[in-house]
Amino acid sequence: MTGRRRAGVLLHPTSLPGGEGVGTLGRELYGFLDFLSQSGFSYWQVLPLGPPAAGNSPYSAYSAFAGNPLMIDMQSLVEEGDLPKEALSSVISEGCVDFNEAFQRKRRLLSTAAERFFSQGQTPRLEEFWHFCDSAYWLHDYALYQALKRQYQGRPWTSWAKELAVRNQEACRQASTTFGTEIGAQKYQQWQVWRQWQQAKRYAAERGIGIIGDLPIFVAHDSADVWCNQHLFLLDASGRPTSVAGVPPDYFSKTGQLWGNPLYNWDAMAYEGYGWWIARIRQLLDQFEIVRIDHFRGFEASWQVPASSKTAIEGSWVAGPGASFFEAVRAAVGGLPFIAEDLGVITPQVAALRDQFGLPGMKILQFAFDSDASNPYLPHNHRANCVVYTGTHDNDTTYGWSSTLPPAVYAAMTAYLGTTGREPAKDLIRTALMSVAKTAILPMQDLLGLASEARMNRPGTPDGNWGWRMRPGQLTPELAARWSELLTRYGRRAGGAGRSDERPC
Repeated sequence: MTGRRRAGVLLHPTSLPGGEGVGTLGRELYGFLDFLSQSGFSYWQVLPLGPPAAGNSPYSAYSAFAGNPLMIDMQSLVEEGDLPKEALSSVISEGCVDFNEAFQRKRRLLSTAAERFFSQGQTPRLEEFWHFCDSAYWLHDYALYQALKRQYQGRPWTSWAKELAVRNQEACRQASTTFGTEIGAQKYQQWQVWRQWQQAKRYAAERGIGIIGDLPIFVAHDSADVWCNQHLFLLDASGRPTSVAGVPPDYFSKTGQLWGNPLYNWDAMAYEGYGWWIARIRQLLDQFEIVRIDHFRGFEASWQVPASSKTAIEGSWVAGPGASFFEAVRAAVGGLPFIAEDLGVITPQVAALRDQFGLPGMKILQFAFDSDASNPYLPHNHRANCVVYTGTHDNDTTYGWSSTLPPAVYAAMTAYLGTTGREPAKDLIRTALMSVAKTAILPMQDLLGLASEARMNRPGTPDGNWGWRMRPGQLTPELAARWSELLTRYGRRAGGAGRSDERPC
């Protein structure tokens, strides 16, 4: 990420306000993009957009290619004639995200919308739909996976009938016929997610805003990706992982983090020219200008834990594909518009891999004040080719974080920043904007000055995460004017609408 100094905001779409029980790609999103433009921000960063699986985490999705149907704006379906107006009364909710309630309500409505859509006969919209189906090679397998998952009451694919679990060709063909209606509904949902996202992306681009996506390095075991590509993962004869992903003990957990994702068979991936990965990245680059690679260090080496382990302590580092992977991706897609999430245990080999391809790393200010002057997260150790954050989705809000600091660490922070410490979120935001880093990304919770109740995720805790939402009316003209002044002061303010003469990355 080179060129002029820029700034952006981290906010997942499900955290937008609105009346559908979960943030959507509708009116509130366009208001948020207007706020970014008025303030002078250049970027909007999101978390992964896939359909969440375990714990509603966007980092554990049923597909690395599909979108989350909960984000579909139902008002748009009414305007297109796929839903009656009175249908929206059943999804009115302004509180925190209730994923289960939103899913149950929206699933019924989306099935109704799909039925009405297909009953309209041949229309230009139907032609657009079929074009989408023809161009999304992954779509039918994903729709079949979801139809079978519903048939088996949500059980993982390893517990399905054997001929379906191993993807017997004739069994899958028969299932495609038997569950044709549900498969059609799933394809309709993915089409709507895709087209609504593309509309929002165009709106953002017209206002000079680039979107930063997120690529989780691992995928969920119970996903269409693993079901359809079992030879590309380290599985036993029954399809279960032989070892799983995680991280060793760290800042977040004394016993490490046991993620449970299956590990890749990198030899098989390399033999196929990393085709699955390249297809995945191409799709992401159709959605975003830049992609943050979550757990970048896993491409150099990953922490592999025996599948029977109860914690991540028993794991070991196993080499990843390294430079050959990025060389293949660069040759296939023409560049590497990535941010490397280089947090945690970063060895010289990981740093060398990052720097070999000129990828910007991440600097988290909340990590900066608990050691000495050599701490790499302190602003005087930043470099231009990095992205500075006050915190990420895994951190507490800056106000919440600062309230739990030991007195000595708090004193070290205020001494370094030269402030009273009465407004820690504003202090860290100003410090991020002052940094030599070309790009600064600020979580929306910090822009709003929110405490711990607005935290997005607590690593290592399976429940109670991802549910924070903004309240209506929080993005005021006065707030936009305040951030416009700060971005101007530190040389980060974008030109606004019509000033998209530079590529974001």
